[in-house]
Parts: sequence; C-alpha cells; structure tokens
Amino acid sequence: MTFDHETLVAFSKSYGLFYMMGFFAIVVIYAYWPSNKDKFDKAASRILEDEQE
Repeated sequence: MTFDHETLVAFSKSYGLFYMMGFFAIVVIYAYWPSNKDKFDKAASRILEDEQE
C-alpha cells in the first residue's frame, strides 16, 4: 500500500472527524455531569457580582 497525498488526506479527514466527535462528547458529558453544577453556578454568579461592583 502506497501512501500518496490523497490517501493521507482521506485518513486525516476521517481521523479528525472521529477525534472531534469524541472531544465534543467528552465536553458535553463534563458540562452536564451533576457534580459540576455547583462550579458552574458559582462561576455564573461571580460574573454578575463583578459587574455590580
């Protein structure tokens, strides 16, 4: 099997697609994990506190 430019481009596009899908799934799972709710609520309230000062 020869590795020409078209083969490498097709492989990188496929690998990149699966990499991004996996990364997206990890980010969504992290964002909706129940134990992270307190961290996100505190971060959201800190922004509003900073603007009021």
